[in-house]
Amino acid sequence: MQSLWMILASFSFAVMGVCVKLASATFSAAEMVFYRAAISLVFMVALVRFRRIPIATPHWRFQIQRAISGFLSLLCYFYAISLLPLATAVTLSYTSPLFLAIYLAWFGKTPLRGPVLGALVLGLAGVALLLRPSFHADQLLGGLFGLVTGILAGLAYYNVRELGELGEREERTVFYFTLFSTVASALWMILYEFHPVNLHGGLLLLGIGTSATVAQLAMTRAYQRGKTLVSASLAYSTVIFASFFGMALWQEALSLTAWLAIALIVASGLIATRFSRANPAELD
Repeated sequence: MQSLWMILASFSFAVMGVCVKLASATFSAAEMVFYRAAISLVFMVALVRFRRIPIATPHWRFQIQRAISGFLSLLCYFYAISLLPLATAVTLSYTSPLFLAIYLAWFGKTPLRGPVLGALVLGLAGVALLLRPSFHADQLLGGLFGLVTGILAGLAYYNVRELGELGEREERTVFYFTLFSTVASALWMILYEFHPVNLHGGLLLLGIGTSATVAQLAMTRAYQRGKTLVSASLAYSTVIFASFFGMALWQEALSLTAWLAIALIVASGLIATRFSRANPAELD
């Protein structure tokens, strides 16, 4: 089953989260985004040149919107990981299918049908339940960063969807995203802070970039060659991997309430993915 590539992608995303959490003790979120994007950019430049894909695009508006929303989402995600238990940060980022459903309805493409509305209510209940203990643990800021990650990621996915319908090459879309993220985070570093990179920090940064690249490749393969709904379901295994890493490395044992909240968010994301697609054939 080609959809099983998503298991590798989920594991790699969880490994990236571990590297981000460890590196956050030394580097800012902007610095980690820079190294993550720069490593991916090197790979994408080589891929574009190898496949002789023209860089010019007629779809600048969607490319710019996708690049900005994706960059800000990644920045918020790294902040959330540094402030929250790893599984909590990952789960909040997976609210993106709910917000994608809202964007599809907002821009008039897909109406919010009963199941999607139910998914939104279920997801919001899960978010409220997950963040409720955070008010007592001084983790509200991290929770807000995690939630904004999902909001912005949903917008990025909406723009990716629009670019796909316009016939834009996905390699070109990833290239512009990594290029913008590299330049924007580099400017951020120059204006605000830059930490020297030693061997330990360099290995963590290399781990962030490498695991993110592997995850993106495996995820793309899963969605291209596997069943969309199966791949989307398996994507949530990142939460399981992240919880195991969190317990093993930081003793981040989640409460029963937190696990219930995670289950609600995962279920709502799957429902939204299933019923918010404009073309039912995409589920095959």
